[in-house]
Amino acid sequence: MRKHRALQLIGTAIIGAALLATPGCRGKKTELLPEQTSSEEALYKMGEESIKKDPEKGRLFLRQVIESFPKGFYAQRAKLAIADSYFERGDEANLILAAAEYREFISLFPYSPSAPYAQYRIAMTFYSKILKPGRDQTKTTQALAEFKRVLAAYPMSDEARQAEEKIKDCENRLAEHSLTIAVHYNNVWAFSAAISRLNEILENYPTFPGMDAVFYYLGDSYMRWGKTDQCRAYFIKVVSDYPKSKFVKKAQNSLKALDAAKTTPTK
Repeated sequence: MRKHRALQLIGTAIIGAALLATPGCRGKKTELLPEQTSSEEALYKMGEESIKKDPEKGRLFLRQVIESFPKGFYAQRAKLAIADSYFERGDEANLILAAAEYREFISLFPYSPSAPYAQYRIAMTFYSKILKPGRDQTKTTQALAEFKRVLAAYPMSDEARQAEEKIKDCENRLAEHSLTIAVHYNNVWAFSAAISRLNEILENYPTFPGMDAVFYYLGDSYMRWGKTDQCRAYFIKVVSDYPKSKFVKKAQNSLKALDAAKTTPTK
C-alpha cells in the first residue's frame, strides 16, 4: 500500500509539472485532486476528454494510466488512444510515432483482443502514404508485409478480412509499377530487362487484372528482340483469353506479321 501511495504521489507531481510545461497550460495551473490521480478511470477520462483539443496534455494523462496501473482495465485503452492520436494527425512524423506505439501495444498486450487492430493500423501507417505506380513503391512493399502479418498472426479476426483486400490492392499496385517499367524498357529496346520485369509479374502477382498487357508486351518484346519462336504463344494468349482487351488487335496484327514472315521466301 505504501508503495502504491508513493507511486500516486509521484504521478501527481509528474503530471502537474508536465501540465505546467505544456504550452496550452502555461499561466493557468491545473489542480489535480488525489482522487483523480488515484483512479485509473478518472485519469483515463481526463485523457480521453483532453486528447482531441490538446493532444500533448491528453497523452500525459493516458501515459500516467499505463505507468500507474499497468495491469488495470484502462491501460490497454490508454495505449491505443495514444497511438490513435498520432495516427489521426496523418503526417509522416506522426505516422511513424503511431506505428511505434502500436508495436509497443502488441509487445505489452500480445493476447489482447485489440492486437489485430493494432497490427492492422501499423500496416495502414504505410498504406496511407503509398505513391502512384511509376513512383517509389517502398511504402507499398512495407504495407504489404504488415498486412500479411495481420493474416498470419490473426487469421480469424475482422482485421484479417480487411487486410486481404488491402493485400490485393498492394500487389496490384506493385504489378502495375513493374508493368510501367517494363513498357518503358520495351520502348527503349531494352528487351531483356522488359521481359525480366514482366516475368516477375507472372510469378509474383498472378491475379493482376492487367495480365493482358503483360502477355502482349512479353510477345512484343520477344518479337522485336528477334526471338520469334518464343513470342507467338503470348499473342495467342491475348487473343484467346482476353477477347475484349485493347491489345487484341495489336496481337492479331503481330500474329499476321509472323505468318507473313514465314511464307515470304528468303533470297
